[in-house]
Amino acid sequence: MTTSKRLADRKIVKFDKNITKRGLVPETSAKKGKDYPVGPILLGFFVFVVIGSSLFQIIRTATSGGWA
Repeated sequence: MTTSKRLADRKIVKFDKNITKRGLVPETSAKKGKDYPVGPILLGFFVFVVIGSSLFQIIRTATSGGWA
């Protein structure tokens, strides 16, 4: 199965245009500032759950008398 001439020509033109633009990175593609993949509410909830559960475990261990 071969590619059509028209499709091959489009790919060649796109490749040739890309060759002349190598090294010229637009400023919009560069990351600026602090951009977190999760929102601050979700991050706060996660911290609350982790710290809260560890405090709960410490309190439960202290009241039960140690290693029980």
